[in-house]
Amino acid sequence: MNRGDVILVRFPHASGLRGKKRPAVVVQSDTYKGLVSTLVVAEVTKNLTMAGDPACLFIDVNTSDGKATGLVRDSVVSCLILVTVYVDSVAQVLGTLPPAAKEKLNDCLKAALALP
Repeated sequence: MNRGDVILVRFPHASGLRGKKRPAVVVQSDTYKGLVSTLVVAEVTKNLTMAGDPACLFIDVNTSDGKATGLVRDSVVSCLILVTVYVDSVAQVLGTLPPAAKEKLNDCLKAALALP
């Protein structure tokens, strides 16, 4: 898996409970691909209330960029909710963010983490 891939994974619940299977976006650098058995991912949600937040990336599935993600409904990638999952817990790769969306994702991560 590569940075920007949209995956289906059991996303842990913040309470520590098992969580549910949901889409997520790989935000970890490709530099660490194969070096560690984990991935840092951002939550994907169908809750669009955060769509205008600078730390969140809106995905419109009716656009060509949105179709490339493999998502079936408009969604938000929340860079406010990042977790680490094991690579072998990934059920499948749904699609990938196109280059322009990856650039926007970088801006969202910067906003969420207060990076320059």
